[in-house]
Amino acid sequence: MIELSASLLLRAYAAGIFPMAENADSEELYWFDPERRGVLPLEGFHVPRKLRKTVRRGPFVLRFDTAFRAVIEACAEPTPDRPKTWINGDILRLYTELHERGCAHSVECWSGGQLVGGLYGVALGGAFFGESMFSRVTDASKVALVHLVARLRAAGYTLLDAQFVTEHLSQFGAMEIPRAEYRRRLAAALAVPTDFGGVDQEAAITALFGPEG
Repeated sequence: MIELSASLLLRAYAAGIFPMAENADSEELYWFDPERRGVLPLEGFHVPRKLRKTVRRGPFVLRFDTAFRAVIEACAEPTPDRPKTWINGDILRLYTELHERGCAHSVECWSGGQLVGGLYGVALGGAFFGESMFSRVTDASKVALVHLVARLRAAGYTLLDAQFVTEHLSQFGAMEIPRAEYRRRLAAALAVPTDFGGVDQEAAITALFGPEG
């Protein structure tokens, strides 16, 4: 049996494969390589007008990589819309290790000193693999996603993998592409140098929204 490790996980992502558990109590991880892959276009990313106003209003304090484990634990919590989670103990351990190695990042929305929303994912070269998001207040995960896209664009990323297209992601322009096309885009993205941390976030948001703001 192959031992699960952070290094194995990175090799899987580089090959276009990602893991999920059946539920939080599962002791097994299953590997996925969908025939059609969900992606979010970084250049054609659509921000609905109402959400654009919310982001500009700034109801949350945005932070990156200050509470990674808290974000992944929040993503693992059951909700009325998502009673079961695919995040088990191995996922928590492995992705926390990836974060400690600088290969996984969190986007966090804070309000009143409390973590109220966010997302996390894995970064390799110019590819970012979005894993999961959560909201404890209205629009928190959506605001986190907008800030993620702004940062990825500013840092030179070329691929944002969404794994599967959901109704939630469709409003931002998420689309499905064939496996062969995804692998072509992934191979190109892996060769791109990026700097997730070296971004002026306010300037990145301004660039994303353009002159009409």
